Amino acid sequence: MKEKELERLTKLKEIEKDLYEKGFKNICGIDEAGRGPLAGPVVIAGVIMPKDSMIEGVNDSKKVSEKKREKLYDQIIEEAISYSVAIVGQDVIDDINILNATKQGLTEVVDGLDVKPDLILVDALTHINTRGIPYDSIIKGDAKCYNIAAASILAKVTRDRIMRQWDEVYPEYGFINHKGYGTAKHIEAIKQYGLTPIHRKSFTKNFVTN
Repeated sequence: MKEKELERLTKLKEIEKDLYEKGFKNICGIDEAGRGPLAGPVVIAGVIMPKDSMIEGVNDSKKVSEKKREKLYDQIIEEAISYSVAIVGQDVIDDINILNATKQGLTEVVDGLDVKPDLILVDALTHINTRGIPYDSIIKGDAKCYNIAAASILAKVTRDRIMRQWDEVYPEYGFINHKGYGTAKHIEAIKQYGLTPIHRKSFTKNFVTN
């Protein structure tokens, strides 16, 4: 590993390092992908990485290429002490809104961990049900915490894979490219072809008349 990358990862782990020194052992990072798109689920992931984990390239998923994320996904899964992923569909998002759907998924992630963490680090969310486990909410956590960054990659890769599958069902919408986000081409496709069952009705009211 190059010295510059080692320095970046060391800095990314500063928050965790401080927590380990305070006696915490199993720290779970939680992040989501897909709060903003017009179609598809929101995916929430949680991961407990080993204290000495230093996977080259781990970063906020938005700063990592799709190809690199796929590789990192496998490395994170292989090295993780425990991980959990929750997929909350568009029907739930329309029913209880995206924030509550994300919070629901977070609780499902906590329930899905086979090792109970003694602390959860979450990207920005507050007023969440972590089943009594203490948590810290960190603004831009995916860019500041190694465990949250790792979780962001699991969430993003999982969601991208789902949207690639939906692209095969609805190729005219271009999901393989925009992954359901509100690009000009996606909005044009909605206007031309209407909504699919995976579109969030609460997000697309401005683009359809029916």
